[in-house]
Amino acid sequence: MSTSAFRPPLDSNPNGPPIPGLIGNGPAMQKVYRLTRTVARSDASVLLLGETGTGKELIAKAVHQISHRGSGPFVRVNCGALSESLLESELFGHVRGSFTGAVANRTGRFEAAHTGTIFLDEINSTTPKLQVILLRVLQEREFERVGDTQTVYVDTRVVAASNRDLMVEVDADRFREDLYYRLNVVPIHLPPLRERREDIPDLVAHFLTYYNEKNDRYVVHIHAQAIDALRSYHWPGNVRELQNYIERVVVMATGDELTVDLLPDAVLRGSPPPAARGNRAVDLETLTYDLVQQGVSAAGPQEDNLHAKIVNRVERELIAQVMTSCDSVQTKAATKLGINRNTLHKKLKEYGLEGA
Repeated sequence: MSTSAFRPPLDSNPNGPPIPGLIGNGPAMQKVYRLTRTVARSDASVLLLGETGTGKELIAKAVHQISHRGSGPFVRVNCGALSESLLESELFGHVRGSFTGAVANRTGRFEAAHTGTIFLDEINSTTPKLQVILLRVLQEREFERVGDTQTVYVDTRVVAASNRDLMVEVDADRFREDLYYRLNVVPIHLPPLRERREDIPDLVAHFLTYYNEKNDRYVVHIHAQAIDALRSYHWPGNVRELQNYIERVVVMATGDELTVDLLPDAVLRGSPPPAARGNRAVDLETLTYDLVQQGVSAAGPQEDNLHAKIVNRVERELIAQVMTSCDSVQTKAATKLGINRNTLHKKLKEYGLEGA
């Protein structure tokens, strides 16, 4: 190995991470750890905010594990993965015969999390009806199962997460203001990886150890050029993206060193910051001009038709761009677009982008 190579120690933090299971000791994460420890001592609701892949679920688990509820259940619900009716049943349970397919009574996730913690991921995806029910649960600690009149009382702590700015959602009348304040007792902002680059070596060392053991490999060195490339990359997918790349490296490496040629092209090329990426967004004026040139008149009765065409073109272009940036992974693209996966699937079919 050359003297210019970077070699991560087997235990990059001999004193142990600030909170078990969490990696990173930079200033941004130290603030997160302090807030996590402080709020864990209470029963206050917690709102985790941050981009996809920043580790919100890990913090939710940490809040639970180091609290007095740590011996109780930790229940996770992805609110963006289910329709309104299914999510209501999932959260609160149902009684037999309450709807087609309800062949038996079912306990909901809130009930299952009694004496423990429920983690509501993608809380911004909930509908107005569900938001009303959630507000009641937070205020009164009670609800009824779907199709039932009997009130169920629970002692469950709520930790919610959103990858969107909920105040923007409130201003757009997509999220109830009273529910927002009930959830936002203690907000914890998870920094994106590009704002905590000093933690990248520790994260790489951790993932190397994990995937070496999982795949019976021995990739324990990182060349200096590789670590420089990893530090320079902008990480739109955050820690989750880094984890995926390290797994790929461990599988593909023929020796014991992570060399720069093993990194994906995206890392080697680098990536522009979010503002620059936003400059590639759809240009409404150009789209309008294109439509007019195609023979669509903006005058008289055609005006509404023109507006609809422009909106559809913009939406199609936006979805196509996001699908490309997410390597056609629909779940990831839906999260970035702020819609659920079923809605995205319908849009892809509607716009002929199923192969995108």
